Amino acid sequence: MYKLRELERKDIAEINSWRNDEDLIKSLTAPYRYINNDVDIMWFQQYMSNRSSNVRCAVVDSQDTIIALVSLTDIDYLNQSADFRLMVGKESNRGKGIGTFAVMEMLKHAFENLNLNRVELTVLSDNEVAKHLYEKCGFIYEGRKRKSIYKRGKFVDILIYSILREEFERKTSEQK
Repeated sequence: MYKLRELERKDIAEINSWRNDEDLIKSLTAPYRYINNDVDIMWFQQYMSNRSSNVRCAVVDSQDTIIALVSLTDIDYLNQSADFRLMVGKESNRGKGIGTFAVMEMLKHAFENLNLNRVELTVLSDNEVAKHLYEKCGFIYEGRKRKSIYKRGKFVDILIYSILREEFERKTSEQK
């Protein structure tokens, strides 16, 4: 149904349309700004030259059409940790299990293939859908950064979540 593959140049135009979707960006910790296709091409080229500390995957359907972007960034092999990011592009693709698939597959990759011990993320405090998704996948709430991001004309809190390898292994063994 869905699969992960590494991000490819052909995905850039679709990702650029998502990054210019103000409603989508409102729900993410990233700031909204106008981004032209050339900027996203440079972003992709920077990723390709820096793959040792970043993993960016497309979630694709059976026709190899990108429907979400899931990433591990700032991978620290000494401390065995990374930051997690997820963006499900079109609203019509949300609520279909794509996010759960993306989170669980990327965590599997992080812990089983990259030998990480910790994956963390931040989420807007009012993003109930994302908080539910991450908690369902085993992430644990760690804390709050008060009024740390300027979104929608005001400063808002972000929440910090993480999951450890042992927690992920326990979660996946319970699902079997």
